[in-house]
Amino acid sequence: MAIRAATVVAVNTATATLIRNSSALRAASLSFKVPPFPQGPTIRITRPYSCPRATMDEASAAKEAAASANSAAPTIFDKIIAKEIPSTIVYEDEKVLAFRDVNPQAPVHILLIPKARDGLTQLSKAEFRHSEILGDLLYTAKLVAEKEGLKDGFRVVINDGLDGCQSVYHLHLHLLGGRQLKWPPG
Repeated sequence: MAIRAATVVAVNTATATLIRNSSALRAASLSFKVPPFPQGPTIRITRPYSCPRATMDEASAAKEAAASANSAAPTIFDKIIAKEIPSTIVYEDEKVLAFRDVNPQAPVHILLIPKARDGLTQLSKAEFRHSEILGDLLYTAKLVAEKEGLKDGFRVVINDGLDGCQSVYHLHLHLLGGRQLKWPPG
């Protein structure tokens, strides 16, 4: 399916960054013009593109993310926690935030993140001190699955590192469901 050139108006600079970093847009090698408008930047897609598979650029996105994995800079998830970037929140408590994925891979695709990153950038970097939050994330996944009506089953995925196609170095769980899932996944 080909998508014609279009204009996308972003709500704020953080949203523009999110759109600019979207794997589907990066896969198309698009250029952006982001003028400093007070109401938010305008991003112009300057050439038509087609994206036959949403996951075609996962490895490139993971490679790009891995290059800055050890940065202390706020991640997109830190900005969502701070409400700098809008999201559709489905669950929130003092430790965990769950929100709908902007690029869903199933009818239900929710991301669960710890509100305090505390050095937990990926599962392979977890320490014993992270045990409680890891358990909280999994238990919250169960609660959210119930809330979403996933009574026939669901999948929880954690991408870890470059080979695991991790694209944000802030530990997060993907809760997928709402249809029969396939195996192996990738």
